[in-house]
Formats: sequence, C-alpha cells, structure tokens
Amino acid sequence: MDKLPLSPAPEAVLFDAYGTLFDVYSVALAAEQLFAGQGQALALAWRDKQIDYTRLLSMSGRYQPFWDITRAGLRHAAARLGLALDAAGEERLMNQYRHLSAFPENRDVLLALRERGIRAGILSNGDPQMLDVAIKSAGLSDLINPVLSAHSVQCFKTDARVYQLGPDALGLPARKILFVSSNGWDALGATWFGYSTLWVNRSGQPPEALEPAPCRTATNLRAVLDCLPA
Repeated sequence: MDKLPLSPAPEAVLFDAYGTLFDVYSVALAAEQLFAGQGQALALAWRDKQIDYTRLLSMSGRYQPFWDITRAGLRHAAARLGLALDAAGEERLMNQYRHLSAFPENRDVLLALRERGIRAGILSNGDPQMLDVAIKSAGLSDLINPVLSAHSVQCFKTDARVYQLGPDALGLPARKILFVSSNGWDALGATWFGYSTLWVNRSGQPPEALEPAPCRTATNLRAVLDCLPA
C-alpha cells in the first residue's frame, strides 16, 4: 500500500463493523462444535445469505432489521447444507454472533486515532442493539463515536441514504472522511458515494471488476494510520 497520506487529509474515520472490526467467521468454532466438519462451511454460507438478503430487501424497497436477516440467513444456510439446526443450536449461534471476535489490531489503531485527534466511528448495516453489544464485548466503547446504523433509514448499504449518515453526523463532506471496510462491495459503494476509501482485503480477494477502485487497499486496519498525516 502507498504510505503517503491521502489528499485531502481525512478529518474523521468511519469503520464498517461486520468483517472489518468484528470477525464474522469467528462463529465457525461454535458451528463446528454443533456440526463437526461443517463449521467453516456454515459460517461462509451464513454470511453470504445474510448479505444476499440485505440486497434483496433493498432492491425490493422493503426492510427488516439486520438481526432478523441474520437469523434468516442462518436458517437458510443450515438447510442448504442439510444440517439439522434445532432451536437450541440456533440460539447458541445467534448469541455467538452478538459477541463476535474483534480483530487484534483494533484497539491499537483506535487509540492511535484518538491520540491524533481523529474522530473514529462506525457506519454499519447492523441494528443499534447488535452494534452496542459487539462494541461493549470488544471493550471499544470509549474509542468509537458515533455509531451509525442503517436501521435509522430503513435500508442497507450500498444505498446512498446509508452512506449519507456519515457526513450528516460528522458535519464533514464525504471526501474528508475515510471509510474503511473489509467488504469489497462496500468499499466500492462508499467510493461511488464520494468517501475516501480503504479496502481492508484480509483474505486476498480479487478486486471488484467495476470502477473506480478504492483509494487504498491493505491487509489489516493498521493501514488506516498510513492514510493520515503523521
């Protein structure tokens, strides 16, 4: 990644939550305990269907809370893999989703942003309650403000109404906000909207074939600091 600061220099940073700050695939361990040999497959299929449902609802002008979509995605993924998911197993996995593992570099990066006087928030598809539990579970409550949820506009990313929550809350134009996501489609949507963008490509995925590319690409959140003035 180019380590020269972005221009114009970001005055605030907004992080996507799921996949970016919190590891959505950390549910695979609990899933493996329930379904030996199928934990990773279930975690992958669950995430894919969860995102599919956000797109289906948004394209159809409908809305359901992200928590409900997450549950529906789990049920579909289990059925697709032929797994006998009972009520107790479902609740165990849903509770695990409330407390996803945070990536290890999160706190150091957020502390560094605070030391530089750079405001750091979240802009997520997640429901406010989901985000509150995840942030508190990770011990990051003192380092993240604002926490912006798609629930407030009753649609999901990549709808411009969701991305607009950032400039409205921060009082800054999008180009002066660094939007950080591990989801290539989200980084693309934010770039279209006008944010400065950093795609954290943790798993070495190919870039989206649609243009423009994100402003920067890296493999972990520490790259956020390279986008800012020293």
